[in-house]
Amino acid sequence: VQLQASGGGSVQAGDSLRLSCVGSGLTFSSYALGWFRQAPGRRREFVARITRSTEDYADSTKGRFTISRDNAKNSLYLQMNSLKPEDTAVYYCAASQRQYPGAHQYDYWGQGTQVTVSS
Repeated sequence: VQLQASGGGSVQAGDSLRLSCVGSGLTFSSYALGWFRQAPGRRREFVARITRSTEDYADSTKGRFTISRDNAKNSLYLQMNSLKPEDTAVYYCAASQRQYPGAHQYDYWGQGTQVTVSS
């Protein structure tokens, strides 16, 4: 199983970015999918989750970020709008066989993509 995240970059505050994650070796439709991020010196934190029927967001990203999936393409996306400097982090995609996984219940992780937001 492989998850490949991409789409990160360096942007200004207020800009938008769209992250993508492509999976291989697994059937996306059978998994709950999530985005996490880790800033330097901080713990990895939950960003958003999408299951077969629900979408959930961290309070810090709600209203600005949108998670979506395309099972036919084995792809996961994160549309990030109104970016802030505090969104700067390495962003990871993850997949879980659980229907509603907690933050520590993901089975597979991507390699991460760097997002840097300057003020």
